[in-house]
This record gives sequence, structure tokens and C-alpha cells, in this order.
Amino acid sequence: QVQLVESGGGSVQAGGSLRLPCAASGFTFSRYVMGWFRQAPGKEREFVASIGRSAGSTLYADSVKGRFTISRDNTKNTVYVQMNSLKPEDTAVYYCNAEENAPPRRSYWGQGTQVTVFS
Repeated sequence: QVQLVESGGGSVQAGGSLRLPCAASGFTFSRYVMGWFRQAPGKEREFVASIGRSAGSTLYADSVKGRFTISRDNTKNTVYVQMNSLKPEDTAVYYCNAEENAPPRRSYWGQGTQVTVFS
């Protein structure tokens, strides 16, 4: 069955770094655009970053641009987000997403991993 398993979350002081991997299985990873989203308490889930199928294109939310880097390893079916210069407002549950960019445009989500940034 399809699985997206995030890990690497935790508590970190402001200014610190974390790297979140998301391991995928059960689908053809290289055919999917991969993304990271996050949801803070009391807020809607928001886009963080995405990466194209061959890692040739990346997109970032303005709030993380210059601090976060998304990458993927199609040989390991894993997508990563490197988060540097973390701020308390980055505190959220981070979710991995897989989006097929051709019909039938299937989409999958991970269970999320908590990131807490304290000042």
C-alpha cells in the first residue's frame, strides 16, 4: 500500500536547523511531484516547498525562501527538506505530499512530524 513516512522532527532553538526526510513506498516515486506542507495550531495547512519529478524545478513559500531547501533522491524514494535559521513561527506539524502531475492526478499524504522552535 502507499506510504509516506516523515521523520526528523523535534524541538530546536531558534536559529537552529533540522532535516526532515520523507520515505515513500507503494507508488512510482519518480512520477510524482513531491512537496512539504505544514499546519500550525489553529491555522490551515499551508504550502512550504515542492520539487519536480527529476528535481529540476523547485518552489518555495515566501516565508521559507532562502532558509529551507527541498531535495529528492529518486534512487531512495525519499524527499527531504533542510530547514535552517529556524524561527518560532516555523513551529508546526510538517506533512509530506506526493502529487501525480498527469491524469488521474493521484495525491497522497504522510502522517506528519512535529517541529517545535523555541526562542
